Amino acid sequence: MFKSRAMKLPSHLHFVDKKFFGGAPMTVATAPQLKWIHVRRMARCRVSTESQSTWKWRLLIAYDGSKYSGWQLQPGTLTVQHMIEDALGKVTRCSREQLQLAASGRTDAGVHAWGQVAHFVTFHCFEDLEILHASLNGILPHDVRIREVSAVHPDFHARFSAQRKTYKYKAYVAPVMEPFQRSYAYHIRHQLNINAMQAAALYFVGKHDFSAFANASNDLSLRPPVREIVQFNVVATGPQFEFEVEGTGFLYRQVRNMVGLLIEVGKEVIPPSAVQSVLESQDRTKLARIARSAPPNGLYLMSVLYDESLLVPAAGAPKTSYGRWQQSTTCSQIEKGWAAATDIAAA
Repeated sequence: MFKSRAMKLPSHLHFVDKKFFGGAPMTVATAPQLKWIHVRRMARCRVSTESQSTWKWRLLIAYDGSKYSGWQLQPGTLTVQHMIEDALGKVTRCSREQLQLAASGRTDAGVHAWGQVAHFVTFHCFEDLEILHASLNGILPHDVRIREVSAVHPDFHARFSAQRKTYKYKAYVAPVMEPFQRSYAYHIRHQLNINAMQAAALYFVGKHDFSAFANASNDLSLRPPVREIVQFNVVATGPQFEFEVEGTGFLYRQVRNMVGLLIEVGKEVIPPSAVQSVLESQDRTKLARIARSAPPNGLYLMSVLYDESLLVPAAGAPKTSYGRWQQSTTCSQIEKGWAAATDIAAA
C-alpha cells in the first residue's frame, strides 16, 4: 500500500462516491492504484477562533444494550461509555480526562436507550457539527448511534440538569415468543389483566418514598429515596404490552422493580392495592417476597427533559446536527473522476 502524499486533487474532484473511493478525496499516490478500497476518513473537524475558553456539547444517543455491560465505564468489560469516549478521542484528539464525558444516567447491562443524553467538553469550537456527527457514527459500532450533536450552555450538565426522564418497558405476552423480539422484550407466558395493571400503576403516581423499589447500590445512601412519578401508563396492542413511566428521577433498578410488581398484579396473583402496601412499607424485602425484578432486555431510556434555557448555546456556536442525507453521484461526476484518475495514472 502506498503512503498518501500531502498533495491532493483540485477541490472540484473531491466528490468521488464512497462506493468507488471510500468517500475520501483521491491523492496523487492513491489514484493510480484504482483499487476500490474503503478508507476510513478520520475527519479532523475544523475549529473556530472564538475566544470562549471551553465549549460544551450535547449528544443524543441511541443504543442496543444487548452486548454491553451498561453505560458506565468499567475496567475489563465492554460499555457504551467506553465506545463513545474512544470515538470522541479519535476525532477530537482529546483525552478522556479532557473530554469529561457524562451521561444523564447509568443504564444497566442489557438495557437499551433511544434518548440517552451525554455531554462533553472541548477547548475549541467546531465550525460544522455535521462533520463531527458523521465521523463519530463512522467510528462507532452499528449498535450505538449518535442521533444529534448540539452546542449547549456552559452550565448544562447531562445528569444534574435533568428535570424528568421517561422509560418504556416492553413485554411480549403470548405462549410463543416472536424470535425477532427475544432481545428487546420480556416474554411472559401468562395472560395479563391490563385493567388491573392500569389501576395498580396509579398508586405510583405522585411523590413517594421508593426505598422498597430500589436495589442496593454504591451510591444509594447518597441519593434521597423520595421521587415523583408524573405519569405511569400501561397499554397493550395484541401481544405487545408497554409500560411507560415518567418521573423526576429514579433509583437503582426502580423501574424494573415497579414493572415486576405490576406484572404480578396482571397475573392476578396479588390485588392492585399491593402497590400501596409495598410503597408504605419502605422495605425492599417485602417486595422481594411477592415479585421479581423484570429483566433488563425490555427496558428503554426514551427521553430526558431539561430546562430550555440550558439548551441555548453561547454566541458563535454552530448549528445542531441531526445527521445528513447521502447525496447521489451523477454519471457526469463519475466520468470526470475516472478521467482525472486516468490522467494521474498516465502522468
